[in-house]
Formats: sequence, structure tokens, C-alpha cells
Amino acid sequence: MSLLSDSEQRQVADAINRIEQETDAELVTVLAAQADDYAYIPLLWAGMLALIVPGVINYFTGGLNAQALLLVQWGTFIVLGLLFRIPRITTRLIPRSVRHWRASNLARRQFLEQNLHHTDGETGVLIFVSEAERYVEILVDRGISNRLKDETWQSIVATFTRQVKQGQTLQGFLNCIESCGEHLKREVPATHERNELPNRLVILE
Repeated sequence: MSLLSDSEQRQVADAINRIEQETDAELVTVLAAQADDYAYIPLLWAGMLALIVPGVINYFTGGLNAQALLLVQWGTFIVLGLLFRIPRITTRLIPRSVRHWRASNLARRQFLEQNLHHTDGETGVLIFVSEAERYVEILVDRGISNRLKDETWQSIVATFTRQVKQGQTLQGFLNCIESCGEHLKREVPATHERNELPNRLVILE
């Protein structure tokens, strides 16, 4: 199942198209389900708890034989290993700094993969969201950063992040695009008609 429906994705594309008619900036939006699969995290936590649980059980039950403790240990490891693979649980087990670092790395890779660094006048703008990490970032090329300071995007990102946490990803995109557009059409107004990059929302599932 897609993170946003086809009709919702079209709303994002339409919003980009409207903004790009008034600015030379090239906007690209990317929505990722998760920045990393964190494959080792569930096993790491399951392994640590599997070492602790038998000792706790042994303490409260007054003693189990070695075979029973081994079965408890293996059962704990298997059950928790599967449970901790649920994305919503996995991300809770990872420090916020690590989650945001992974999401930030993915955003920078997408900036390059979507060719935002090859636009005429270096006016690429990436609006990136990773839902599992509740992470939002706006990256701009030099043609934009020379005219608009990084602080310009901070309040926009903060508002969008709150909306992602509240499950309002679509509305967050629409509001973010509109807010970015207000700055871009003022500082980087349209000088000629062009559309170098696709306006569709890029989905990474």
C-alpha cells in the first residue's frame, strides 16, 4: 500500500506545478516510508533481553533446570526478534540522533539521484520526508542558498514535522510547498518558462 494515494500524489504534483509557474526554482518532493531497515537492531535488542530474561525467571521461580532455561532463552529471542521487526517498534529502539542521521543521509542521496544539482542556475529544491523517523528536511542548491538563508526554512520544517507526527503528511506537503513558494517567487522569480524535473511525488517504500 502506498504512503499516499494516487489522488493525493496528484495534489502534491499540482501544488508544485502552480509554484513553479512563478519561480525559476525546481522543486522535487520525496516521501520515504523509512530511511533504513535497521536490520541489526531487532536482533541486537532481542539478544540482550534473551540473556537477561532467563536470569530473572530463575530468580523468581526458585530455579529452573538448564534445559528449561535454554528453551526460555531461545523462545524469548525468537519472539522478541520478530516483534521488534515491526517498523513502529524498531524505530522506538533506535536513538533519535541515529534515526535522523540516517534520514539526513538518505535526503542527500536523493538530492543527487533526482538530479537537483544539475538544474539551470543551480535552483534545485528538495522537500524530503521520512515517515518512520518523523523527519523533514529542505535542501537547496547554491542558486537558492545564495539568495535565501538556511534560517528561512527552519519554521517551515518545524511545522511540517509536527504535521507528519500527527499523520497529516499530505497537508504538510501542501502547506510546505506553498510556504516555500512564497519565498521562492519573491527571491527567485520566474524569468522564463521551464520544467526541468518531474513534478510528481517520489515515493520510496
